[in-house]
Amino acid sequence: MSDPCFIVGIDLGTTNSVVAYTEINRHESDAFHIHTLNIPQLVGPGSLGEQEVLPSFVLLPGPYDVPEGGIAVPWDQEASLAVGEYARSRGAEIPNRLISSTKSWLCHTGVDRRQAILPWEGPDDQPKLSPVEASGAVLKYIKEAWNHVMAQSDSNLRLEHQEVFLTVPASFDAVARNLTVEAAEMAGLPQVTLLEEPQAAFYAWIDSAGGNWRDLVKVGDVILVVDVGGGTSDFSLIQVSENQGELVLERIAVGEHLLVGGDNMDLTLAYALSHRLRSEGKNLNTHQIRGLTHGCRSAKEHLLKEDTLDAYPITILGSGSSLIGGTLKTELTRPEIEQVLTNGFFPACARDARPDRPRRVGMREMGLEYAFDPAITRHLAQFLVQQVSTAETRAPVQPTAVLFNGGVMKADALRSRVLDIISSWSRGGESPAVREIRNKDFDTAVARGAAYYGLARRGRGVRIRGGLARSYYIGVEAAIPAVPGMPTPVKALCVAPFGMEEGTEAEIPQKAFGLLVGEPVKFDFFGSRIRHKDQTGVIVEDWEGDIEEITTLETVLEGEEGTLLPVTLEVKVTAVGTLELWCVAGDRGQRYKLEFNVRERNGEAGE
Repeated sequence: MSDPCFIVGIDLGTTNSVVAYTEINRHESDAFHIHTLNIPQLVGPGSLGEQEVLPSFVLLPGPYDVPEGGIAVPWDQEASLAVGEYARSRGAEIPNRLISSTKSWLCHTGVDRRQAILPWEGPDDQPKLSPVEASGAVLKYIKEAWNHVMAQSDSNLRLEHQEVFLTVPASFDAVARNLTVEAAEMAGLPQVTLLEEPQAAFYAWIDSAGGNWRDLVKVGDVILVVDVGGGTSDFSLIQVSENQGELVLERIAVGEHLLVGGDNMDLTLAYALSHRLRSEGKNLNTHQIRGLTHGCRSAKEHLLKEDTLDAYPITILGSGSSLIGGTLKTELTRPEIEQVLTNGFFPACARDARPDRPRRVGMREMGLEYAFDPAITRHLAQFLVQQVSTAETRAPVQPTAVLFNGGVMKADALRSRVLDIISSWSRGGESPAVREIRNKDFDTAVARGAAYYGLARRGRGVRIRGGLARSYYIGVEAAIPAVPGMPTPVKALCVAPFGMEEGTEAEIPQKAFGLLVGEPVKFDFFGSRIRHKDQTGVIVEDWEGDIEEITTLETVLEGEEGTLLPVTLEVKVTAVGTLELWCVAGDRGQRYKLEFNVRERNGEAGE
């Protein structure tokens, strides 16, 4: 097979997916242009259209839910499921047949993400998909649509033969990243490279600014990327520094996984409208609330996108003879959106505000683990306070500029609200107001940025220094005499420093450690978001407060029972962020692998 002809960026979004691409030019003097793919998709039963945005919805219709042949597409006349615009619109009417928020399910640690559980509240006697399969279904549709439009009879142009970059939330842990790669493989895309969405959005800004981006930032700038998507809110910090007279961009912090976004807003709007309908004597059942939620999603997107609209109609299917005509009609207005979203999700708060943590009910329904506090500004305050400008002063970082991304942030009022709140946090009021770095296209930025990243990897663009968002450590038991009533102290050995790039390796040859084999042992794995200076091999004795426990691996390593092997350590960060720690017993030629998946209870061990 020949070399790839295109660099392709895929934004596999919670609500919408986008594909961008650029040709791989042979000569450095050739200009490059990033394009978005107009994706063919059903816009009605049997009606095909093209849009640059593919709604990330999967419809599993029953035998009478769509007309015969209504979900056939040119490349699959016998399709059993639908993806895209028609899946979303028809699914709003039959929500128990619709899979949505697939990406949020993909990172849900409380369910088996390889089991067929979606649609979550769908009847048990209907077909279901696992979160991995559902994500794979969207990616497979993208692959087949690309091949239909771009490849046709030329197999060299098929998507599976191109250089593909797939974006994920910056807060995705290693397991969710692995499952994303698994979904891509299931879709027939065996070779993909992952890129964090906030970085992709920033790359898109660099591309749109052309050579002028250096005039829009300055040394010392700390740029906050606020990415509020359909299912998650991602925060990242990018610092502008200087090296030998050139501006350097470095990603210096990433927020925790925060499951609050457009999905929460759609549900909030639906409840607001249901209260209004109830006051008019029209009560909705659970099925209708789900349909109303999908209707609010569509209305919200239209109102945020089209400034001239004051209201958008919503139709709710009826469920009994009490409803004249079998349907209810209502509308969502622009003032309702601004009031609900601004006050509920972007309330004014102080710099020292923290997300509300109410006492949790001991028993709850299974489902997505949404953030308990939907106030994004309070989560943002917590994120910034957790970052410090220097280890000496411990002063919180104050951003100087903000880049917004995500469909929610199209609204001028919401962006202005966030800028005003962050500016109010300036220390002593002495810092200038934070400025906005304008994103030109909130819908396609992430995909376009992923394509630009592919060019940057080939030396055709500006790279952001990224890598690991934390420093990672393994617990090492101190070699001191036992003290009655006191556990042996555990030191933290830095095995992967902050910023270590995916696909890179490091060794700690200068010091030997003892590895206990042949009996049950545990390995404690730690992380820190604030100790950015620790390098591989550094041992931290007093680590409580700066370093937190992440996971514990319990295992039995093969060997003679109770043997303590002297080993040196080798570390590898895989392409999806998984850490492989190899313990090498040089004189015996034995190698033991400890693999840690961030935020999971257990890692893996092997020889």
